[in-house]
Amino acid sequence: MPSLIDIRRRIRSVKSTQQITRAMKLVSAAKLRRAQDRVLSSRPYSAMLVKLLADVAQAAKGDERLAHPLLAERPGQRIQLILITADRGLAGAFNSNLIKAAQQFLLEHQGREVGMETIGRKGRDFFRKRHRSISGEQVGMTEKATYAHAAEAAKKVSERFAAGEIDAVYLLYNEFKSVMAQRLMVERILPVALPPEAERIDFIFEQPPAEMLDKLLPRYVEIAIYQALLESGAAQQAARMTAMDAATTNAAEMIGNLTLYMNRVRQASITREIIEVVSGAAGVE
Repeated sequence: MPSLIDIRRRIRSVKSTQQITRAMKLVSAAKLRRAQDRVLSSRPYSAMLVKLLADVAQAAKGDERLAHPLLAERPGQRIQLILITADRGLAGAFNSNLIKAAQQFLLEHQGREVGMETIGRKGRDFFRKRHRSISGEQVGMTEKATYAHAAEAAKKVSERFAAGEIDAVYLLYNEFKSVMAQRLMVERILPVALPPEAERIDFIFEQPPAEMLDKLLPRYVEIAIYQALLESGAAQQAARMTAMDAATTNAAEMIGNLTLYMNRVRQASITREIIEVVSGAAGVE
């Protein structure tokens, strides 16, 4: 049976941990509010760009100039996977779910040349330790993603795709649904899949549609990566806040149990001492 000193030391340790988890929960809650605002404000822009792209593509049908390299459909033997994870842990199953999905993606595409580019320290470290070839890596940007980061990544993969070095590009990330829920997304961004005609909106164009499409397609890739970064950032903060809230609650429960156990041990000790005194007194008599 542990002594009272050991139990008090354990209670102090759990209380210190509880203070840390509570502080991390508050920090993540504040970051989540900002990240959620960024996600919600960018979604209408992304949706409108898709609709505009559908209309421009439909209007440009039959134009001989419509031969953009980002639309080229190839057999898909060389694939680029962009995995977006967090830079830090303590976020529940956020990173482990992404890594499992990446492993499943690699398993499904056995026999093909799959290059991996990681955004986030957790994904990079996991696959580096397993000697997986990583064609590119970026860290320190998942919580403070900017459009410049997305544009740089989009330019890199677009140039490689246009040059024929890769046949397809996929994004793997967590989409923010709510504070309690995130959804794993595997999205192909190259070659660009033009939206169906049913989603068209009739726009009147001043420039030829083919010329507009040449400018919209690179922007579409940039927006797709930027939106994925924003979604992943918000989902990461939500997962961390939920995990820290659960840890704080568990710590409070553990403190209660340890306190109750400590009181029982102390009472048993007092009872034993009383019995010893009474027994000694009876023996003297």
